[in-house]
Amino acid sequence: MKRKSTGSRRTTKPTKPKTHDDYLARVSADKRAALQKVRSAIKAAAPRAEECISYQLPAFRLNGKFLVAYGAAANHCAFYPGSVIRVLKSELKGYDTSKGTLRFPAEKPLPATLVRKLVKLRMAAKM
Repeated sequence: MKRKSTGSRRTTKPTKPKTHDDYLARVSADKRAALQKVRSAIKAAAPRAEECISYQLPAFRLNGKFLVAYGAAANHCAFYPGSVIRVLKSELKGYDTSKGTLRFPAEKPLPATLVRKLVKLRMAAKM
């Protein structure tokens, strides 16, 4: 016996963020505040970089090439400066790092000076 449909069960997929502001509007207030600080520091270090979305994360491109990205996860925020992390290994001892990622809790945002330093190292490595 066939069941009768009780109506449409369409579920809408969440739309992908199209801008940095769109992405930030979707995260919790504490993570948004921490990520806004990272965003501002990136803009200060690379004023000519353009904002974009890459792999559904807020990112920056410089001269058409990926520069850095940032984002929020369930239990932390992250900054993605790439392999330049190894250059500042000693300054990053208090942070959870991997090959190209720097993770930090929202309640302890990254210092702007550290973000600017990593962005400048990244720009020097890319040029």
